[in-house]
Amino acid sequence: MRNNVPVSSKRHARAMRAEPTEAESALWRLLRDRKLQGIKWRRQVPIGVYIVDLVSFERRLVVECDGSQHAERRHDVSRDDWLRQQGFSVLRFWNHEVLQQRESVLNTILARCGLPW
Repeated sequence: MRNNVPVSSKRHARAMRAEPTEAESALWRLLRDRKLQGIKWRRQVPIGVYIVDLVSFERRLVVECDGSQHAERRHDVSRDDWLRQQGFSVLRFWNHEVLQQRESVLNTILARCGLPW
């Protein structure tokens, strides 16, 4: 699947890794280096034509940090449907949830991974 990623998507993902949002940075600090139950995470990863905020390939889980630009976006629905067809689960959190309710966000991620929280 990663071999089918357009070069432009790879470049765009690199640029997005260089300038994460505050919520993406906060969540990445909590997940990186297998800090959450030993799960490996990658950030700003192209999957097909889409770039996901965070992904665990071993758990087939995509985590998105959404700001107000994602309110009522049909694009997100079709994107999530496509990711599900590829075998991924998708969790979406609002930026303020990531920044203000970190414990709850981590517990939700662990629950979706089927791990104790």
